[in-house]
Amino acid sequence: MSWQQQHQSRGVVLTGYHSNTELLPQTGLCASSCPPVPDHESAVVSRRTGHYTLQQNQNTQHGDRHGPSTTTCTTKNSSTDPPSLPNPSSASFPRSQPSSSPKTGSSPRHSPNSRSRPQPACKRCNSQDSLDELEMDDYWKEVENITRSGGGAGRGEGGGEAEVQEEEQQKIPEEGEQEEAWLTEAGLARLFDDSLAADQDQEEDSAVFLSTLTRTQAAAVERRVTTLQQTLLRRRNRQHLPDVRDIFRPPEKDAEPHKLKQGSENGEKVASPAEMETELNVEVAFSEQALSYRDNHQSLKVTASLNSPDDKLPNFKLLPDKTGQTKIGDLSPLDMKKVRRLVLVEMTALFDTAGIDTKAHKAVKVKTKESGLFGVPIPTLLDQDQRRAPGTKVPFILQRLISHIEQEGLDTEGLLRIPGAATRVKSLCQELESSFYDGMFSWEHLKQHDAASLLKLFIRELPHPLLTVEYFNAFIAVDKLPTKKQQLQALNLLVLLLPEANRDTLKALMEFFQRVIDHQANNKMTLNNVSVVMAPNIFMFKGFRSKVTEQQEFSMATSTANIVRLLIRYQNLLWTIPKFIVTQVRQHNMESQRKQNKERAVRKLLKKITTDKLSDKAVPEQENSQGFIRVQAPQFSKISMAVQLTETLLAADVLTRFLSQDSSVAVKKEELCLYEIGGNIKERCLDGETYMKDLFQLNPTAEWVIKPVQR
Repeated sequence: MSWQQQHQSRGVVLTGYHSNTELLPQTGLCASSCPPVPDHESAVVSRRTGHYTLQQNQNTQHGDRHGPSTTTCTTKNSSTDPPSLPNPSSASFPRSQPSSSPKTGSSPRHSPNSRSRPQPACKRCNSQDSLDELEMDDYWKEVENITRSGGGAGRGEGGGEAEVQEEEQQKIPEEGEQEEAWLTEAGLARLFDDSLAADQDQEEDSAVFLSTLTRTQAAAVERRVTTLQQTLLRRRNRQHLPDVRDIFRPPEKDAEPHKLKQGSENGEKVASPAEMETELNVEVAFSEQALSYRDNHQSLKVTASLNSPDDKLPNFKLLPDKTGQTKIGDLSPLDMKKVRRLVLVEMTALFDTAGIDTKAHKAVKVKTKESGLFGVPIPTLLDQDQRRAPGTKVPFILQRLISHIEQEGLDTEGLLRIPGAATRVKSLCQELESSFYDGMFSWEHLKQHDAASLLKLFIRELPHPLLTVEYFNAFIAVDKLPTKKQQLQALNLLVLLLPEANRDTLKALMEFFQRVIDHQANNKMTLNNVSVVMAPNIFMFKGFRSKVTEQQEFSMATSTANIVRLLIRYQNLLWTIPKFIVTQVRQHNMESQRKQNKERAVRKLLKKITTDKLSDKAVPEQENSQGFIRVQAPQFSKISMAVQLTETLLAADVLTRFLSQDSSVAVKKEELCLYEIGGNIKERCLDGETYMKDLFQLNPTAEWVIKPVQR
């Protein structure tokens, strides 16, 4: 019996493919900025010279889901000598996690010719709860399509100027650099930089910021200050830095009354043990909740099985908040800067609580295209688009591709999964580059699958990852958190940390993916199907595959698909600012005002207020004492109106009453917002479900102004 026949009778499982693929020269109509997209009818454009590794299959009676497992261990042009069988203990992936790696005979990554064998329609899973093996096959097919299209060079396949550029883009920081960059981003550079010690404003700002932190947030800062101090001590052999014990000295007693009343220490409410897992508590810091979870589950070992109950996606909902929900864009730029600092510290504290090191990379400026559509940074695209339409937040080309796909109808089976023909996509890419802004592109001739391929190409070809170099590892690490709730909380914080242009573009994509899923009865694209197809396009930025091992790529497959799943499923929750962050911002503003009133020219300030605003303040004081507030509308003919506060009065009711009294207003109610201005917040657009009396009690010195939405 031959060697192959012996092993066919015993059964084998492919555990990994070691590629030495040699790319053949490609020619086409598309420039380097538009790499070719795979054509399932065209020949493979690479020469396979690799080999597979095998593991003994102990269950030969049950064949592969798609048929008998092949025992062919070499590919075309590979060595004819049979590869040796590795020790089963050293296999790349154990059989306990089959769906995170490609299956024999089903993945084009391992079997390019398997594309001609149709998948049984009855076996495609429509479950929204877990990622099964058939769905992960779609992931590996998409990876193979990306590899062949040239959208991401494989291991050892890259080279030339493009690869050098990618290597420069992502740099692992040296010892101490990560902590230094983190503290600088959090606005706490004074804690390690001697030159800033004399800056009184910087010192006051740091002191105020630190006074608002929770226990876990303070621990995250302290941990990085300590690490940086130790690094600098070794580097300089001397220390001119503040002592950690001085930085985190317990607050004085007279400072306590100035903090907002929230419940327990540092303004946290203690979560009730009876709190349902489907309810998201945004009044308590996520890291504090994670610490409580860890303390209560230390004896339990958390598993990441795809079919475990924790893999199901609950219908999470926010706990009701009478002071209103705050969405991204509701706060002023000044307060958003504070939000970003607090969110950075909170995100780090959350991962610290779970013992996860995100190992952020250092972003380095690289030379990129200054014009065009594909391979152009998002900020550059927005700059050229905003010259044509001020206020644009999502690149025109992405908006137009999404619009075209939807106009053609979202009922097309396999939408986003089935790639367009390579020859057409190459030509379309070049044509878009030359005629998109001139309005000469023939959209009526663009087929739907070709448009979907162009959309995925646009995402992959971004010179910087959509999720950014700085937070790329943090997004991947989300799947390591022990519960879906913590994963959702971490994603909420990471979305807030993204640059505005990336965040808006990501939101436009998630909304589009949800609309595709809404038509799953016809297009057969469920939440899981869309997630596994789009995960490689979002996470495999240019040059990615040349930087990771095949085993790392396998282990990331299910993780990245799960992250995309969460981004799509919970997008309405992820683009909001948690209440505890807003509370800390209010706290920061109150402390800053208190220090200003104490340390600056109080008399001069009081004189100015008395002279300029005495008449304006007199009426509101009288109204407030009688349970009224005065709502200003300086941009409309009815400048102001008095509103009585009741237990049930909502912000939406105030807008309705204003519009009913001023018939000259041509603006729709949806385009107006009641703003909370001053007091302990700079500016905040109120949610329509905000209870005005509760908010007034939280911020009694605020002014209330109606004006058009400024998002």
